[in-house]
This record gives sequence, structure tokens and C-alpha cells, in this order.
Amino acid sequence: MASLWVGLVVGVPSYYLAGSLVDLGMAWWQGIGTVVVANMILLVPLVLTGHPGTLYGISFPVLARSSFGINGAHIPTLLRALIGCGWYGIESWIGGEAIFLLLPQSLKNNSSLSNYLPWLGTSPLEFFCFLGFWVAQLGFVWRGIDGIRILEKYSAPILILLTTCLLVWSYVNAGGFGHMLSLSSRLTSSQFWSVFFPSITANISFWATVAINIPDFTRYAKSQHDQIIGQMGLPIFMGLFTFVGLAVTSSTKVIFGRIISNPIQLLGQIGGLTTCFLAIFGISLATITTNIAANVVAPANALVNLSPKIFTFRRGAILTALLGIAFQPWRLLRSSESFVYTWLVGYSAIMGPIGGVVLADYYLIKRTHLSVNDLYSRSVYGAYYYYKGFNVAAIVALLLGILPVLPGFLWKVGISSVPDVFVVIYNNAWFISFFFAGFLHWILSSFRSKPDKYDVGGESLLSSSK
Repeated sequence: MASLWVGLVVGVPSYYLAGSLVDLGMAWWQGIGTVVVANMILLVPLVLTGHPGTLYGISFPVLARSSFGINGAHIPTLLRALIGCGWYGIESWIGGEAIFLLLPQSLKNNSSLSNYLPWLGTSPLEFFCFLGFWVAQLGFVWRGIDGIRILEKYSAPILILLTTCLLVWSYVNAGGFGHMLSLSSRLTSSQFWSVFFPSITANISFWATVAINIPDFTRYAKSQHDQIIGQMGLPIFMGLFTFVGLAVTSSTKVIFGRIISNPIQLLGQIGGLTTCFLAIFGISLATITTNIAANVVAPANALVNLSPKIFTFRRGAILTALLGIAFQPWRLLRSSESFVYTWLVGYSAIMGPIGGVVLADYYLIKRTHLSVNDLYSRSVYGAYYYYKGFNVAAIVALLLGILPVLPGFLWKVGISSVPDVFVVIYNNAWFISFFFAGFLHWILSSFRSKPDKYDVGGESLLSSSK
């Protein structure tokens, strides 16, 4: 579990998120504090959601049946899958940028391939590099969950070593940590708090997707103790890697005279064949480990759950990759503002309610007792059949949890102007939607007149006690 988090955390998006905080005006220590606080908060739902995966040996799509119904579970799993597709596209674009970095200048200067095309949103050459990396990842995806587990285990020490090398380079060239971390905050007190709270939300939503489907991984943990200790890797590794990202980003002001928050652009500035080779290897490894574990497993499992006759894990992974192109990730990464406050904060309004409903249902209503047999039964008498396979209370709570955040999102993308209260709600989207949806589900479920079979007790799919 800890190796999994190393593979997930050490990547360009995590570095870019850290650098974006400096780019938005924070000092290095403010950025680290923001990231650590956010991930300590997220650790709570992460461990709580991972509990049923370890206890019952079930994946997230199966767990969702207990709260949303046998058929209703497709709603949260497909929403989670859709966000995963977007992230798959973002990670693949980053890998394509690494390939673009290695290309000879003669090819990059080719006007027919390097010219920006407004209708495409990028140049043909960059787009072809994106497709090249996109195809390369499919070889790892093809091996399924066992291949993912091996990849995460053995890539962790390599990624730690390469990250340390980058930190050492910045230390030497910036003349020590004193110069490297000399960049002070450009924000006044009021400006800092206006940036801090949406940044907390953005950092939480950064891993809120994995916090939703973490049972897909904790189902393989040997015990609850193992999954809890392993999950502690998130705030620890995220804090350490954020330090690297912020320190190196701050050092670029001293070394190059300007802030470079994108690590791929930074590596291009450093230059040199050896540097480029290590950069391509490191970025590719970091991107693949993050992308496959975080953005393929959940969508693929969701599609298998939707129709086992049509989708296998491999087919689901291929469809995920295809939808990743449709998200046009080069537009999402256009600026720190669009990446952090439009993409990350925006989808937290979906992840928050799903997490709130699932946890309220599992802990407050089911009291951690699930009937595994009923989770796999379409019988109208099953505990999770509800109304025609849908738990209306959960679906209503999910929709109402998203609704308050919608006006703020429309304001953020420039569609309409809204009162300030909706801006505040949007900036705290995950918190508001998570607790509001969870509370609504708990209240609405109390009106059910029919007692549930899960009140009797639960049993595990696993032969050994967890």
C-alpha cells in the first residue's frame, strides 16, 4: 500500500500542483502546509472507505451497491470512471510532453508540424507525441491488476532516487537551501486566505478520486492494520514530494530568473543528453505508475460492473484511454488557474457527494454490516434491491449534494455571474457537498419503513478473518 502511494504521488501532476501554489503567490512553506493539511483531512475518508474493501474483499463498484442499489451503483461508479478518463488524458499528455522534449530541434522547427492549430488547441507534433505515449501505456494495461501491482512495487525506489537527484541539482545550482527557498509570499493576508481555501479543496480533490475507489486496492490488503498503516503514505509522501516540487520551483527564480512550475519545461531548460534521457525515463515511469493505478483500475472495474458480458478489464481500460483523448487534456493544463480551480475544484463537487453517501450509508446506516450474498443478488427480496434496483434516497442525496456547487462552477467557466455566496460554496466544494450529501442520505434513509436484511449481520467473501 505504501509503495502504491509512492507510485501515485511521485508524478508530474503532483509536482505541477505544488509549483502552481508558488505560481499563484504562496511562499514555499505555505504551499507545503496547504498540501499536508489537505491530505491529512483526506486520509480520514480514505481509511474509512478502504475498510469494507479489506473486511469483505469487495471492490468499489460492489460496495456502491449497498448504498445506491444493485442497479443504482452504476451512477457513482460511472461518474468516478468519467473523472478517471479525464485524468488518464492529462497524464498521457504529460508523457507526450516528455517525448516532445527529446525530439531534435530541426523537427520542432518544422513549421507544418509545430504550428499551433486553433481548432485542435495544440500543434500536430505535440499531439502525435501524446498519441505515441498513449499507445505505449497500453502494453502495461494489458497485463491487468497483477502487472499494475508489480509495476508499483519496483518503481517506487527508482522514483525516489530520481526525485532526490532533481532536488540535489537545484540545491547545488541555487547555492544552497537558503537561496532556493528565498521566494517569499506575494500575497497579502486577505489574499492568502482567498487562495488557501480553494487550494485546500483542490488538493483534497486531487486524490478524492482514489479515495472513492480505494477498496479496489485495499481488498488485497492482508489486514485492516496493513491498509491503515499503508494509507499513511499519502500525507507523508505527498508532503515530502511537495517540498521537492516547491523547493525546485522556487529555485528556478534564482537559477533562471523566472518561476518555472512545469517540470518538463524545467528539464528542457536544463538541457544535455544525459539529463534528457533521465528526464524521459523518470517522467515516463512516474506517469505510467500514476496513470494506470489511479486512472485505469476504477473506470475498467466500473465498465466490467456495468456489463460483464461486454467488458473485460482490458476492454474497459482501452475505452478509458479513448475517452481520455476526448477530454482534450492540453486545454486543462493551459494554466495553473484552469488546472487547479476549474478542473480539480470542479470535479470535487461530484466526488464529495459520492464519498459522503457511501460513508454515511456504511457507518451510520449499515453499521459496517453487509450481506455479501445480497451484494451479488438481483432478487427483489435482496437487501440492496431497494426500488427496482435503485436506492432513491442515495440518488437524491447525490444530486442535491452537487446542486449548490453548480452556480459557482458556471461562474468559474465564465457562463454566468452569481452572488458571492455561491463563489464561497464553490471554493469549498468538496467539504460542502461531502457533508451535505451524507447528512441528507442519513436523514432520507431514516424514513424507510422496511427493515433491511443487513441488520442481521454480515459475512466476508474471504475465507480468512480480516
